Amino acid sequence: MRIKKTFSLSSAFAATVLGLAVATASVSAQAQSEPVPAISGPAVSVETLVSGLEHPWAMAFLPNNAGILITERPGRLRVWTQENGLSEPIAGVPKVHAQSQGGLLDVALAPDFFRSRRIYLAYAERRDKQNSATTVGYGVLSSDLKRIDAFRPIFRQEPALSTGQHYGVRMAFDPGGRDLYIALGENNQPATAQQLDHLQGKVVRIRPDGIVPRDNPFRSQRGARAEIWSYGHRNPQGMAWNPWTNELWVAEHGPQGGDELNRIQAGANYGWPLRTEGQGYDGKPIPNASPTPLEGLTEPFHYWSVSPAISGMAFYNNERVPGWQHSLFVGALKEQALIRLEFDEEDGHIVGEERLLQDLKQRIRDVRVGPDGDVYVLTDESNGQLLRIQPKS
Repeated sequence: MRIKKTFSLSSAFAATVLGLAVATASVSAQAQSEPVPAISGPAVSVETLVSGLEHPWAMAFLPNNAGILITERPGRLRVWTQENGLSEPIAGVPKVHAQSQGGLLDVALAPDFFRSRRIYLAYAERRDKQNSATTVGYGVLSSDLKRIDAFRPIFRQEPALSTGQHYGVRMAFDPGGRDLYIALGENNQPATAQQLDHLQGKVVRIRPDGIVPRDNPFRSQRGARAEIWSYGHRNPQGMAWNPWTNELWVAEHGPQGGDELNRIQAGANYGWPLRTEGQGYDGKPIPNASPTPLEGLTEPFHYWSVSPAISGMAFYNNERVPGWQHSLFVGALKEQALIRLEFDEEDGHIVGEERLLQDLKQRIRDVRVGPDGDVYVLTDESNGQLLRIQPKS
């Protein structure tokens, strides 16, 4: 999913944006860089629920065991149910730009889905002959699960700069359902992640109808996009709320090395491309990027010096499997694994790391904890699968 491309960031620009970073964010030294011990949790069984999906990207659980919505990157949305299996493509999905890393990407249910039946889709949209960018919108899912009505976009990443890379994108509503957060890639244009008049390399915060909240951190700053919540991100691939700390977490790709888990705070600068633990794909240091912490830039909570190419993520907070309590499941594309990180219940630090599903040799794209307490994953393959992971009885 990552393109072999290097870049150069001028020293003058780096100094300018670093000054901005110092002015708008505080330093954080919370990165857990040392290797964590390998651990073993409960032995698991793997059940294949669906095969034959074409590069599935995301899933969302419908309430009352009504099924699982699944996006396929070429532009199809389907629903899987235990009774009927995989549906035909749902009608009414917007036209997507399915090229390289682009296409139909994330899906989320509205907080008031019981009443509104709204579902949100994030997708790559062609804007001109050369460029595309991420768009988010919503429509109403019919009661028979066969169509989306009245779909309308509510957010567009601007300007459109992607030629097929680094869209991100993940969506998450806050636990109260008041705001929608969207994690956006920098379209493989690294410098834009530090530019507050661009929506590349940002986490944005909007209301469910697309309105920008009045208390967003840059709303009153001249020249800055009001939607921005945090910046300095490279290519976010996972996002979830930590149920124990009520913090928004984002998983994002580093370059060659330096995949990160970040705790998202309002107005914080997460450093890309001024600070990274990774290097260029040529094996050389990234120009003008610091390999050590810089004042004003927020350090990741955790990073991998060798990139697993992390993707979707889900915290485990369910009584179903006591051995998975206080864990975070993270998919890995390059390593073709499901990573489980275990946290200390008192101080919240990572105390162990486990690799699951490596024998499948498939890229793990999305990870969710189902209402039943089992873990569900999507494999990003031309013959992609929906899998259910549960402890062996």
